[in-house]
Amino acid sequence: MPVATPFDTLGAPPVRARPSLLVLLREDVGCVAARDPAANGALEVLLTYPGVHAIIWHRLAHALWQVGLRFPARFLGWLARLLTNVDIHPAATIGRRFFIDHGAGVVIGETAEIGDDVTLYHGVTLGGTSWAPGKRHPTLEDGVLVGCGAKILGPITVGKGARVGANSVVVDPVPPAMTVVGIPGRVVRGATERRRVSGRIDLDHHLMPDPVGEAVSELLDRIEFLEARLAHRDAHRDGRAPVCHDFALQEDSHEPA
Repeated sequence: MPVATPFDTLGAPPVRARPSLLVLLREDVGCVAARDPAANGALEVLLTYPGVHAIIWHRLAHALWQVGLRFPARFLGWLARLLTNVDIHPAATIGRRFFIDHGAGVVIGETAEIGDDVTLYHGVTLGGTSWAPGKRHPTLEDGVLVGCGAKILGPITVGKGARVGANSVVVDPVPPAMTVVGIPGRVVRGATERRRVSGRIDLDHHLMPDPVGEAVSELLDRIEFLEARLAHRDAHRDGRAPVCHDFALQEDSHEPA
């Protein structure tokens, strides 16, 4: 068996030191002020925010899970759910500065992975779609925002900086910096069409496009156009003076005789 030498690690990338539990909890409390205008100081956040309570309980349960204390971890997770109405499996991996706004009805499954600076609103589910063991829950990369009531299902990846609209059901991977809405979720807006918030997280998740409304509007425009063409042709056939519609005349000029 080859023996490793100190020179073997010279070209290796530096290993990031994992932050302590206290640092993680301090960041979880501190990030709330940047994402919730209603927050009035760290003490209020620490004492009255169920989403913050849920992540504190999860950090403790996850630490127990990692050292093999499975039952105490599950019991702590159950107690957290009882107190906060947020159900996070102790095995779920959650990054730094995680925030659940309003903290009610959120479910995060066992193999879910969440990056840094992620924000969830109430009613979000990160669920699985298989009975088989292994990876079966979503991965949310850094900076993802998920609107209230959204469901992200299966071992898919939501790319860095993506946004998921309220009540969407996402079952396919989402590219980075994209906006997804609908059932099933569809990409409707890219990074170039998004607002810029000077380095801060864009929390205006209500400013979403309406693809169904836009499609209906296009259909109505098309129907109006076709009705005008039919009226123009009927007038010609009956020998009446047609009502002029520029767009109908332009279209008719390209018709074969």
